[in-house]
Amino acid sequence: MSSKLRILPLGGLGEIGKNMTVLEYEEAIIVVDAGIMFPENDMLGIDLIIPDYNYLLDKTEKVVAVLITHGHEDHVGALGHLMAHLDAPIYATRLTNGLIAGKLREAKLFHEVELRNIQAGDVFQVGPFTIEPFHVAHSIPDGVGFGITTPVGLVVHTGDYKFDHTPVDGWPPDFAKLAEFSQRGVLCLLADSTNAERPGWTQSETVITQAFDELFRNAEGRIIVATFASLISRIQQVINAAAQYNRKVAVTGRSMRENVRIARELGYLDVPDGILVEIEQINKLPAHRVVILATGSQGEPTAALGRLAHGRHRHLTIEEGDTVVISAHPIPGNEEMIYRIINRLIQRGAHVLYEGIANVHVSGHASREEMKLLINLLRPRFFVPIHGELRHLKAHGRLAQEMGIPQQNIAVVENGRVLELDGHSLTIGPRIPGGYVFVDGSGVGDIGPAVMRDRERLADSGFFVAVVQLDEQGGLAGKPEFISRGFVYLDAAGELLQGAEETIERAIAAATVVAGANGSGRAELNDRVQDALARYLYAETGRRPMVYTVVK
Repeated sequence: MSSKLRILPLGGLGEIGKNMTVLEYEEAIIVVDAGIMFPENDMLGIDLIIPDYNYLLDKTEKVVAVLITHGHEDHVGALGHLMAHLDAPIYATRLTNGLIAGKLREAKLFHEVELRNIQAGDVFQVGPFTIEPFHVAHSIPDGVGFGITTPVGLVVHTGDYKFDHTPVDGWPPDFAKLAEFSQRGVLCLLADSTNAERPGWTQSETVITQAFDELFRNAEGRIIVATFASLISRIQQVINAAAQYNRKVAVTGRSMRENVRIARELGYLDVPDGILVEIEQINKLPAHRVVILATGSQGEPTAALGRLAHGRHRHLTIEEGDTVVISAHPIPGNEEMIYRIINRLIQRGAHVLYEGIANVHVSGHASREEMKLLINLLRPRFFVPIHGELRHLKAHGRLAQEMGIPQQNIAVVENGRVLELDGHSLTIGPRIPGGYVFVDGSGVGDIGPAVMRDRERLADSGFFVAVVQLDEQGGLAGKPEFISRGFVYLDAAGELLQGAEETIERAIAAATVVAGANGSGRAELNDRVQDALARYLYAETGRRPMVYTVVK
């Protein structure tokens, strides 16, 4: 009996972000992408979320390659964590490898990991897999999908894509390669589902060029453009418009400066001589001669735009007459932070343009008509929607069925669900254990659900601590000491604290009687006092702070 190909999504299915997929055949594994996801509003204190790759940790010797589709954070951001465990080369295009190199340096892994440059049109072998990267249009140059010939058939992984005939870099999608795959016969298609609910066609990047032309022609003051630091195509459009209208460009935000430097060095950004100036020099120039590229398009308070909105930027302040452009789509969950930043900027006198009121952003992902075209081009036997929330995956699956793929050949699954394929069948297997891996400062994976629940309670009702001193007879010695944050203001809570003291005294008296009867110790006394105090505070205030008692 021949072996089957196992496909295991570890990220990106059932969510937007942290894309990561494992393909396994017998003793060989390849990994496609390893990205991050930004935390939701209720994930207090969390910096990033990375895929749960525990499945790989006892199989590291089987991993023969890590394939990367493009350089966006949701596809490369977790490599600094993942590659600490793997001894396998990373295959990516030149620009993508340039961005990855910076992440590996930060993780002190740059000299430990082999980066191999590939380009669209290459054919190379890793283990039993033949890999063929093909060019896709996206919102960053040098993006590829992968044709992966396995012992059971050809698998096509699109990465992020759209069918843009007029991309900023002048390099349209490789329709000929897709047609060639179709002629060979595609066993399984793994396709981006981000815009599966959006009808029609995704607009071309030329829409942004036209919008920027109008903006730069009419703006009288400074122009501040906030976008993703990895959105190199958008950065090029800003530079082109600045050059056309005789403006200088300054870059603020660490990741934006680094990515501009890398893209210039590798030849993916065309920057005319003399157009870039240091951010410190920007205030010496007339307002109508200035463009500022900034990070912070997702409302991050510590990014450049967030610091500007709150008046905390080291070199810049928002001035009356500034035009701020937020050239990015809100990541689900970030809307509230973005609108808060927009309101702050308006309060400071800026004119703010953002998606919904101006053509300052277009998606880098295919809409429904492009998805139909892809399915018609490839005519896969089996179809697996990837990269999207469950509603996106479901919508993409229904679309594939409308295009003639039998329902039993479509696998709509979430992270951790094992798919097994041979040349004739696709089986959905059990779900492996896994979930979110939180990155909090230097800690990775040491923050779990219990800690997150504690943080939610602290954020909701604060904490209340009582330090209780006992006398030699086991009774209350003096008044308890109370400490509280985020619950009540102690100086104005005299009656509440008096009641808390009486509650503690009664609990100690009752516990002492019980202790005499059954010989229980100080730990049980502490628990009884803490429980009584928690019930009292809830009865009096209707709130449930985290309550701690220290009985000594």
